[in-house]
Amino acid sequence: MNAATHNPTAAISEATARKIIFLLCLLAAAHVFVFSATFPFFNNVDEQIHFDLAVKYSQGRIPRALEPMSDSAVTYIVLYSSSEYLGIPTNLHDGKFSPPPWTQPMEKIRQSLIAKTAAWRAVTNYETAQPPLYYALAALWWDLGKGCGLHDGFLLYWLRFLNVFFVVALIWLGYLAARLLFPERKFLQLGVPALIAFIPQTAFYSIQNDVLSPVCFGAAFTCLIKLLRVETPNIRLGIITGLMLAATFLTKISNLPLLAVSAAAILFKAWQLAGTGKYRAMFSSLAALALCAALPMAAWLTWCKYNFGDFTGTAAKIQFLGWTHKPFAEWWHHPIFTPHGLWTFLSGLIATFWQGEFLWHRKPLALPTADIFYALLSLIFAGIALLNLLPQSKAATASQRQALWLGFWCCTAAVAFLGFLSIIYDFHDCFYPSREHPYFTSGRLMLGALIPFLLLFVFGLDRTLKNFGNAAKFSALAGIILFMLITEITIDWPVFQNPYNWFHM
Repeated sequence: MNAATHNPTAAISEATARKIIFLLCLLAAAHVFVFSATFPFFNNVDEQIHFDLAVKYSQGRIPRALEPMSDSAVTYIVLYSSSEYLGIPTNLHDGKFSPPPWTQPMEKIRQSLIAKTAAWRAVTNYETAQPPLYYALAALWWDLGKGCGLHDGFLLYWLRFLNVFFVVALIWLGYLAARLLFPERKFLQLGVPALIAFIPQTAFYSIQNDVLSPVCFGAAFTCLIKLLRVETPNIRLGIITGLMLAATFLTKISNLPLLAVSAAAILFKAWQLAGTGKYRAMFSSLAALALCAALPMAAWLTWCKYNFGDFTGTAAKIQFLGWTHKPFAEWWHHPIFTPHGLWTFLSGLIATFWQGEFLWHRKPLALPTADIFYALLSLIFAGIALLNLLPQSKAATASQRQALWLGFWCCTAAVAFLGFLSIIYDFHDCFYPSREHPYFTSGRLMLGALIPFLLLFVFGLDRTLKNFGNAAKFSALAGIILFMLITEITIDWPVFQNPYNWFHM
């Protein structure tokens, strides 16, 4: 029996691997396209708010304060919003939601549209201080759609379909990061992009800036792996790394924990080089990195301070939502410090990290069985990965351990940040988080750590099945993907027939 027969990955050449990645890109594009088209507008995860910002950026307006929704956005929201995300059929007099406005005579719905328009014009967009990168890209894509002659609901879906390109880019980044880290292990190289291609994360089916975070930090993380591995980083690598870190910051404020861990890793590298007397050789590279990262960040922080009154622009949003800071002594009474509360936080966060946060008829689009499956599998494989990164283990080289530990600390920092936010605020009468459920269990807020997490996850799967060969590993991976697809289709099946979605326009 030859090696190729015994080890299926031995026969996978670099060219074949690239063809597999290309196929995964096509499948991921179809996956995101179908589910983006399936869900009607506008979902419960503030899609109206993010759409409004994209429209304002397309008009050349960067908001300088919390302000009402734009008239252009309101027109689309009134005409194309489905009530089924937060509406409950039993609360309606006939148990049915109203048909789409574009299917009804204008005389019949005119007064309703006028009333809804007035109501939406009075709504305040409380996300106006969000960093600009996603909205600038969305604005360009929106204008391109207009230039291609798209309009009405098709133009709306065109904007949502921008996510297809983000996911395809994410697959390539996952492959590049895994190949850089594990150049001889095709299972790890293909496992990360395969999971990305089929992950049932609903953020990828929505207009919102969370979808850009894993792309930007995935690129930054790949650059950091290179930076930590080379003896002396060059200026080009420093510039690219700095720009990717800046892009991560300019995508979403919740990416700050990832940037903090990245900064610590860069300082550690500088300390290492200084200890070997090579500080002067790497000075130009680190200086270029610092300038390329710091200048765009400083520019946006200054903009927020000047226009919103604080460096992140979040104070106005917090005040608008009615949150208040708890006294320090009350932090420790939070239920997260109990075993049940900690499990509630971690399991909810991991479940939404995999599946998203869409509601349908005011109930989560999720299955309890799937939630538990994702939570347990994530914790088990991450734990096994960490055990195999200990110094006495021979499962990874020194550079692989260093990169995977960096990924672990990125994930840990993101979780700790959301836990910290859960503790310090009194949420009063807010719908989410609330006093009854005072947890930030929004997995989309830590999507920037997707590639680092999946590297740990697949490495843990690889180590779990180390005695069973690659055929078993690929079979287990296929089983996980099949589970994701079956549960996602089962959960979302009632949405496919919704008359407000793309298939019914």
